[in-house]
Amino acid sequence: METIEQPITMLGIGTAVPAHKLDQLDTAQRLAEALRETPDAARWARRLFKQCGVQTRYTCEPALLEPAERNRYFAQLSGLAVPATSERMANYKQASVPLALRAASAALSDARISPSELTHLVTVSCTGQYLPGLDTVLAKQLGLQDSVNRIPLNFVGCAAGLKAIGMARDIVSGQPEAAVLVVCVELCTLHIQPSAEKEALFGASFFGDGASACVIGAEAGDGRDAFELGRPSSALLPEGENEMVWEVGDHGFDLYLSSRIPALIGRYLPERLASFLGEKDSQPDIWAIHPGGKGILDALESELGLEDMHTGYSRGVLRDFGNMSSATLLFVLDAIRKAKRDENAARSEGICLAFGPGLSAEMLPIVYRPGEQAAIRSQTLHGVKGEIEPIDEAQLASHV
Repeated sequence: METIEQPITMLGIGTAVPAHKLDQLDTAQRLAEALRETPDAARWARRLFKQCGVQTRYTCEPALLEPAERNRYFAQLSGLAVPATSERMANYKQASVPLALRAASAALSDARISPSELTHLVTVSCTGQYLPGLDTVLAKQLGLQDSVNRIPLNFVGCAAGLKAIGMARDIVSGQPEAAVLVVCVELCTLHIQPSAEKEALFGASFFGDGASACVIGAEAGDGRDAFELGRPSSALLPEGENEMVWEVGDHGFDLYLSSRIPALIGRYLPERLASFLGEKDSQPDIWAIHPGGKGILDALESELGLEDMHTGYSRGVLRDFGNMSSATLLFVLDAIRKAKRDENAARSEGICLAFGPGLSAEMLPIVYRPGEQAAIRSQTLHGVKGEIEPIDEAQLASHV
């Protein structure tokens, strides 16, 4: 039972990506060269990389930028030894901590909160594991109190970022004095497979590396814009238990994503979402959707009657960063917040959506609350000119 009366708020957001950028066209060309002995697979790879909605991604692994003949991840042509799971996990351990620290530090700075004030730390990742884990290392390097309650959320997939935000929100609902840091870090590109199989090429086409973090607590009361968080909900959708599979293999983690996933989400989510949102006269203004793939966004647009203004932020993050698994949703929320801030937007309701293995759906209502100065400007503009016109698609893209 909830005891808090103050709004539960996302007080700060931070994001970070590795230094190495993967250009989609260049990567597709190098992969096609590696697949030249299997021309059908090479043609499939080119088409897939072109149509998946990604233009650039980031990777922690500089070896992925090597020419095809020297690339251990494209071993079809190079003949070099494919990185084993142990090597990939060593790379994960080395790269994940500094990336997570950058995102966490940015979120703490944005929230204007010191590490010593944090009561809980939730760490999220499905692309690497080791012990002592990311939660222990981050707690020490961030200078958190030794009594901080550490909660690792591992191997839950793309939906885990929103799941963690919902968990943090529930912690604060029962402990109004709590301040929770959520840190997500995913190094998806470490698991690119040297295979000509369609499933492996599909997974290689749109996943990227990144980290994100947020601080969640009771209302700060300092007049800044923020997202207020409603009660989260989860749903297991029918027919989906075998459609998204992520298993540990000898050469990294083997991913299987069924082509049926967008259709299943489009078929079963609207009813669950309608039940969750209840009777409303209109749809939410804000749609923070995890861009699990272009097909998922297309299906939700079609089945929910959404427009570019609703999915533009998710598509922009997918275009510029790829799918960074659990870390991605906070990139979307950060883009929305920046755009709302630039628009001097009024208070508006929204919904966060993310999807993961199961097939699971995570849902969380949000309210964008403008800062005090923005609210004054917005009220003045509305009073003189009526509703502010929405920004166009080019402007949407510029905010990501």
